[in-house]
Amino acid sequence: MIIAAQHEINIPINKILIIQLGDIGDVVWMIPALRALKNAYPQAQLKILTRHPNAEILLDDPSITGSFQVRPKRKIQDSLKLLCALRREKFDLVIDLRSDDRGAVTSFLTGAPVRAALFYPGLSWRNRLFTHLVNPPPDKERILGAAEQSLKIIRGLGIKEEITIPQIIVSAEAEQKARQIIEKEKIIAKNGWVSINPFSRWSYKEWGMEKWRQLMSFIWQKYGMPAVIIGSEEERERVAKYFSNAPSPVYNLAGKTLLRETPALLKMSRLHIGVDSAAPHIAAAVGTPTITIYGPSDWRDWAPIGENNKAIFSDMPCSPCYKKGCNGEGRSLCLENMAVKNVQVVVEKVLNSQ
Repeated sequence: MIIAAQHEINIPINKILIIQLGDIGDVVWMIPALRALKNAYPQAQLKILTRHPNAEILLDDPSITGSFQVRPKRKIQDSLKLLCALRREKFDLVIDLRSDDRGAVTSFLTGAPVRAALFYPGLSWRNRLFTHLVNPPPDKERILGAAEQSLKIIRGLGIKEEITIPQIIVSAEAEQKARQIIEKEKIIAKNGWVSINPFSRWSYKEWGMEKWRQLMSFIWQKYGMPAVIIGSEEERERVAKYFSNAPSPVYNLAGKTLLRETPALLKMSRLHIGVDSAAPHIAAAVGTPTITIYGPSDWRDWAPIGENNKAIFSDMPCSPCYKKGCNGEGRSLCLENMAVKNVQVVVEKVLNSQ
């Protein structure tokens, strides 16, 4: 185990595995690191390991050779099968982008001669599972965006990034499937449409559903643009519950697209508005302007960066608190107190500038 701010890799690199066992947004934010590695080792096979089905969002990227996925509630034999498949690859370089136990153990069990990650002072046993630990000097100023955590490791291996903003590749096949979905749902939108994700895996990140209804009605009345709500299959019933009788046209596409098709669908949207979840990251990575509403989490760490992407956050002195709601109740007053008008003003600025 070598701890340093800068390492040199002195062996031929023909096979690389990147481990990212976080959420979909984390997978999107590792794209700049993937591009940097491919540019540094253009001849190498580059594969990724993610939680199922998160890898699917990157399978149209020509820089990625293949993927492995960890399924939830997997059996012991499934885990052993995955580990055997990883060892058969004989990776030269494995990089774990997170600080969790599973990624560290998996990295060690691949048997790769070079296993790299960030150094975490309080995780001594985890650190010992890697051959190279990157311990970069503190940043002189705060760097916006979640790509930085991955890029710190890449730079520590002597590799310079070319992009810092994720860019998702959308295939012609995915675009065709997205158009077919639009046609099948009979979405009528002469002025284009706005995509919206009002839901999150965590309730303390959600804005009020009545506020969403008011916002969608405002956009329809002023711009003649209907709302297309995206989300998971599990969220489809929630869309029907809260928005089936909305005062403006609302199309329920929750659960209607595979993850691999979602970037193509969001690319067709004129504007994406959502809470702190995966969809804004995907939308921004395909070039669609975004407006993301933040509560307890810090927008500076997670919001899509760039002039086309706006973050709306509370002016309460306790925000961001990084907590799972106020007093652990699953509610966030910073979001409950955020007025619809605050979001409308930003929507107007974005749409009026198009």
